[in-house]
Amino acid sequence: MIKLDTIISLAKRRGFVFQSSEIYGGLNGCWDYGQLGVEMLLRLKNQWWKAMTYRDDIEGVDASILMHPRTWEASGHLAQFSDPMIDNKTSKARFRADNLIEEFIDRMKKKGKSQLATEIENQLVEAKQPADYLKIILDNLIPDPVSGTNDWTEVRNFNLMFKTFIGPAEDSSAVVYLRPESAQGIFVNFKNILESSRQRVPFGIAQIGKAFRNEINTKNFLFRTREFEQMEMQYFIKPGSELDWFEYWKEQRVNWYKNLGMKEENLKFHVHEKLAHYANHAVDIEFLFPFGWGEIEGIHSRTNFDLSAHQQFSGKKMEYVDNITNERYVPYVIETSGGVSRSFMAFLCAAYDEEEISEDGEKSEKRTVLHLSPKLAPMTVAVFPLVNKDGMPEFAEKIYQDLQTEFKAMYDTSGAIGRRYRRQDEIGTPFCVTIDGTSIEDDTVTIRDRDSMKQERISADSLKNYIKLRV
Repeated sequence: MIKLDTIISLAKRRGFVFQSSEIYGGLNGCWDYGQLGVEMLLRLKNQWWKAMTYRDDIEGVDASILMHPRTWEASGHLAQFSDPMIDNKTSKARFRADNLIEEFIDRMKKKGKSQLATEIENQLVEAKQPADYLKIILDNLIPDPVSGTNDWTEVRNFNLMFKTFIGPAEDSSAVVYLRPESAQGIFVNFKNILESSRQRVPFGIAQIGKAFRNEINTKNFLFRTREFEQMEMQYFIKPGSELDWFEYWKEQRVNWYKNLGMKEENLKFHVHEKLAHYANHAVDIEFLFPFGWGEIEGIHSRTNFDLSAHQQFSGKKMEYVDNITNERYVPYVIETSGGVSRSFMAFLCAAYDEEEISEDGEKSEKRTVLHLSPKLAPMTVAVFPLVNKDGMPEFAEKIYQDLQTEFKAMYDTSGAIGRRYRRQDEIGTPFCVTIDGTSIEDDTVTIRDRDSMKQERISADSLKNYIKLRV
């Protein structure tokens, strides 16, 4: 298993991800995407968008980040969107109480104390109030991971929404929030999309957009951050059909990750025993990260909670009228909600490999390679003149300029050809094209496959189609 530090080092060294405001010491829980990172992000989002909206029954939307504050009253975020927070008086470290308990359970399992772990797990499922979490921590003498002490404060609820003000006055009448999820922008636009698109239930609305959560503890690189993007789709259905659609979207979503290169053994479903107030079924798709299993997408059956709440708070009807049967109902919803940055990190981890190889008669060496799907790789093709003379640079430059009209391409003349291959392997470039002396004579090039390292000689004219077929 690779270490998380290895992925973080690669991400910075090669221009995937940088710490936000690094020259000022950084801002905890915030990250910037570099020249390769932003390309991979765009491809990831594009693959999701195509999978979700290039079909008859799903429309797209892009809702505002700032919404009327009554939105968050209706959704329950103002009252319930909080995490149980606890501090250790000795170390001054701050934790989410439920995470502290979960990590203790994991340690007990590793020590072979499965009965104790199960007992605490059952208590955690039942915990609802801050006092419930504190009782579990004190009864089981759960220590502070930093100081090892049990010198805890009370547990208190900490609202995760970022508050700001709209307009010149900073008073209670001007309060707005940075949205903590993108789903509510879909729900408040349900009638707009329904009427303007002339869709019929069942149908969905998809959105990719930023969300903000004032997390108590950010951790594990891109896994838990304060600013992130979500890829969410809300699928509106007839009440009573939710279980069938829930199973359908579970299969659709896990297959999306597999089709983009994730191995089945690194993915699993985690069924929620403790459901959110709006849900009657919930499951997470989890990926095996270097730090353990972690959620990358949730599939939830949200009943009609959201539309009913917005109907109540806004006074506007959120009913669907079936013009064939004349039935009226507030639709139920199946939600698929994935994190862009979490998926990005999962694909990086899934693709990373270190191999012992021998190429072109060279002695064996270790190569670092990202086996990214060509659909996600930030750079599709690299072009190399074998040497910087005999017309090869000019020929290579012409090939490069032509490929750039279709693909993200790189031109590299620096160092031995093997070293140039290694640089491209490390950033996941699927194809490398080399121009040599024979190219000048017969207008052919050598194209190398990243994964197999096999080389094939093809005509320069067929190069674009060759790559298109494989991407």
